[in-house]
Amino acid sequence: MGLIRSMLRGSSYPTSGIATPEKWVEEYFSGGAATASGVFVDEDTALHYAPLFAGVRVIAEDLASLPLITYERLERGKRRATEHPLYRILHDRPNPFMTSVALRETLQGHAMTWGNGYAEIVRNGAGDVVELWPLRPNRVKPEITRTSAGAFTLMYRYTDEVTGLQVMLHPDQVLHISGLGGDGVRGYSLIGLARQSIGLGLATEAYGAAFFGNASRPSGVLKHPGELSDPARKRMQLDWENIHRGLDRAHRVAILEEGVEWQTIGIPPEDAQFLETRKFGVTEMARWLRLPPHKIGDLERATFTNIEHQALDYVTSALRIWLVRWEQAILTRLLTEPEREVFFSEHLVDALLRGDIKSRYEAYAIGRNWGWLSADDIAEMENRNPLPDGRGEVYLVPLNMKPAPSPEELEEAKNAPPPAPPPPPADPDEDQQEQDDDEEGEEPEPPRGLGVRGRGIEARQQIAQRYAEHIAAADRTLAESEQAKVTALVEQLLAGGGSESAFLAELTDLYEGPIRQATIDAWGPIFAEFAAAIAADAAADVGYTEPIELATWVQSYVTSHVGYRIASQLGQLAAALTGADAAAAVLDRLAAWVLDRPGRIARWQTAQLPNAVAREVWRSAGVTALKWVTFGSDDCPFCGALDGKVVGIEESFAVEGSSLGLGEQLQIARNVHHPPLHPGCDCQIVPA
Repeated sequence: MGLIRSMLRGSSYPTSGIATPEKWVEEYFSGGAATASGVFVDEDTALHYAPLFAGVRVIAEDLASLPLITYERLERGKRRATEHPLYRILHDRPNPFMTSVALRETLQGHAMTWGNGYAEIVRNGAGDVVELWPLRPNRVKPEITRTSAGAFTLMYRYTDEVTGLQVMLHPDQVLHISGLGGDGVRGYSLIGLARQSIGLGLATEAYGAAFFGNASRPSGVLKHPGELSDPARKRMQLDWENIHRGLDRAHRVAILEEGVEWQTIGIPPEDAQFLETRKFGVTEMARWLRLPPHKIGDLERATFTNIEHQALDYVTSALRIWLVRWEQAILTRLLTEPEREVFFSEHLVDALLRGDIKSRYEAYAIGRNWGWLSADDIAEMENRNPLPDGRGEVYLVPLNMKPAPSPEELEEAKNAPPPAPPPPPADPDEDQQEQDDDEEGEEPEPPRGLGVRGRGIEARQQIAQRYAEHIAAADRTLAESEQAKVTALVEQLLAGGGSESAFLAELTDLYEGPIRQATIDAWGPIFAEFAAAIAADAAADVGYTEPIELATWVQSYVTSHVGYRIASQLGQLAAALTGADAAAAVLDRLAAWVLDRPGRIARWQTAQLPNAVAREVWRSAGVTALKWVTFGSDDCPFCGALDGKVVGIEESFAVEGSSLGLGEQLQIARNVHHPPLHPGCDCQIVPA
């Protein structure tokens, strides 16, 4: 049982008397002091000063309102350790009487006024923290004792102000939150340091109250030309005060008889700079508390342009140091030595650092476009639910970037043999023959692999290589997601001799619904940027400068290819059901997709999409004919049969149902308007 709980059980001592005086009497003699302004200031009376109370309140309440989370360190990152006993203590309920907010704002208020906030730590038999109880700072005294040469020990002496009972507490029994101090253990009392400033503020308030309470007039004297007796003098004073003293008697007409005159002897408020003194008191307290003045109600210098930056400055300067003090005190006092290597506590300050909605959305857009935020990450930060069917889990990738080389790749490049020397100059006779051909009006045929004006095939191949890794990465994520979802269906409906028809029906719904949409969402952005890069180069090949609009075309392309992909996947899985062990066959097919499908998809799309986009651009540019350019025609009898073939831009290089090849024949299953002709084909088209 903790110290506080044991004391709450009651005591036989009287609550007041000669031996145990009232609290205010004891504190009057043991704490606080009179100031030069004549006002007595201690940790309690100081809180009657509005600027000080406002400053203490804003920091204590802001700190207490922040979620205080206990985390477990991971190899990379962290996770909420909700199973740790300390998580509930710090986040929800530190003791049966208090919430986490109540305890933390109490200790923070103590730390800002007394300079130290203390809480007793109650542990169970296993050493886990089970309760935290606040201790009044004026009853706790840290004591450092020398135990031997160069060795010291720290203990906390707790003294009950009523019973006089004293208890010595070890450091692992006290959560100590201290501010700036001179010995590294005790913090300075802000009230003690700022006593004169606070006293001046309280005195100014008292003066203002008396000023307005005295009919808004300064003190003065009634001057009589003669000599008055004592009864007459007292009667005149009482009559004057009864008529004119107090707010309800303000501005009454005074009638002075027998030559009596009124003479003011007080200093007028404007001479004493009354209002300026009160304003300065607010600024002075903001300076003591390290607060921007607007946090305690001084908006005189605040504007719409700087108020947000002042709020951010408040978090990073005034509040941050207290957050760090709390987190380090929790680490050293509430966690055991082995636990400190694994667990830690941290405040969530995101709510205080949030900008306006426009700034937040711009920041989210940067994180989303650069690939470190998903739609679900953004929804979570905006306190919204994730998108259904896992659609918000996709991370976009900047497609104009490529990974930096690894140390191994750099080493390989360093040790690579030098490049081959440039070829020798061409034969002058050949140069002369080419010049003669030009003069005769015969345009020389461009080298294979180049377009008309731009960088041509070579450039499109380089663009395709950049996008291949992004397409493969996107399909790898899709394949892993499909594997997880279909495996769940196998375990639910197919394993153990379940119904294949029921499994196939659920599988069809899965692929036609969530998986189809997830594939469209994954491919759409990548293919759109890929197409834009190819289109720009294809337009340069023919000198086409008009705007190119491919959004509708890309959408149709993605929809068509996703449809083919979904039909193929369903067909392969349905075929796997015909085997002896249908469940194992389906799982094997899923595993194979994860391993080899991303590469196959990337190779096909980096051959198909560049040619398809180039054909669309050249059609818009007015190109009327296309030429098939084959690479490695000696090795591929099918592509070699088309090498150099020229057709109209609306015609097919090979017609559905025909056969094609040099010797071995390939049956054509579709009208071929552009490469690839078959898997692995890297042929290209150029304007003819």
